[in-house]
Amino acid sequence: MPELTLFYDGACPLCVREVRHLTRLDIHGRICCEDIQQPDFSTRYPDIDPDEARTILLARDGNDHTLKGLDVTHRAWSLVGRGALTAPLRWPLVRPVADRVYLWFARNRYTISGVLTGKRRCDSCASGQCDIDKN
Repeated sequence: MPELTLFYDGACPLCVREVRHLTRLDIHGRICCEDIQQPDFSTRYPDIDPDEARTILLARDGNDHTLKGLDVTHRAWSLVGRGALTAPLRWPLVRPVADRVYLWFARNRYTISGVLTGKRRCDSCASGQCDIDKN
């Protein structure tokens, strides 16, 4: 059983890239990544609000607690041995600012993705046929 189930937006090229990177680093199988865009998502996870999951990154830990936003990011990267990279985002003085910036980023992820990857949305990503560079 995974220590973290991460719910990500499979139509977001940046989200897909981060999940792929996490998956490559997750050599112990601690993280399960679930695409909220899959047609059966609500059936498999009826207690996860898809609208909320489209607004903010959600995850569930092994104790069935829900994590949100940068808490998910820090937990996921910690599980793959890279938590030191995200730890400053959870420091008391940085946390409120980082959380606001994250919420802005989440609202604008398709536009940001378009600038950084050349694709705003990727319908093929959600179907598992993503054509985004896998590096």
